[in-house]
Amino acid sequence: MSWCALKPFNVSLINVGAVRNQIPFAIGGIGCASFVATGFWRQCCSNRITTPPFASLNTYTFPPKKEAAKTDKAPAALGPYSQAIKSNNLVFVSGVLGLIPETGKFVSQDVEDQTEQVLKNMGEILKASGSHYSLVVKTTIMLADLKDFKKVNDIYAKYFPAPFPARSTYQVAALPLDAKIEIECIAELPQEVEPQP
Repeated sequence: MSWCALKPFNVSLINVGAVRNQIPFAIGGIGCASFVATGFWRQCCSNRITTPPFASLNTYTFPPKKEAAKTDKAPAALGPYSQAIKSNNLVFVSGVLGLIPETGKFVSQDVEDQTEQVLKNMGEILKASGSHYSLVVKTTIMLADLKDFKKVNDIYAKYFPAPFPARSTYQVAALPLDAKIEIECIAELPQEVEPQP
């Protein structure tokens, strides 16, 4: 038996199962639109409620699509995580280190070299995801030493066009493999524009 309570519309509780066989009314399919016929309104409700006939529309959204993005042109994940995940219209790029993809070794122990390599690796992951630097909306930079901020900032600025993404920068106690820097980001996926008629 179904019950329909519509207090926001100032409509009393309706036993849909009891009414179904007596009064014709339609319950729509996808989108779950429900309409109560005017005849039903006149028979059972007009004496008690002054609110006019109503229509209720409830929407249902499907769960977000989640898809891993992967490329051999960037270092493989070091654990049970993906290089990036695409969900709806966004790409979530995991923290990227300054490793050379072919060897899995750091490009050098220098923070500038690691920063360049991090951003090259990130660019390859974004490309494999179908995005690029200009669509990045947020980055998070983790540094082993915050004194390297200016060096990192100068290199970072070469990769991201204005308007620059939102950004947070932190000094952390340690990074994987004793890296000097790690960067993660969130980017949009390009939107397909439908041609105008």
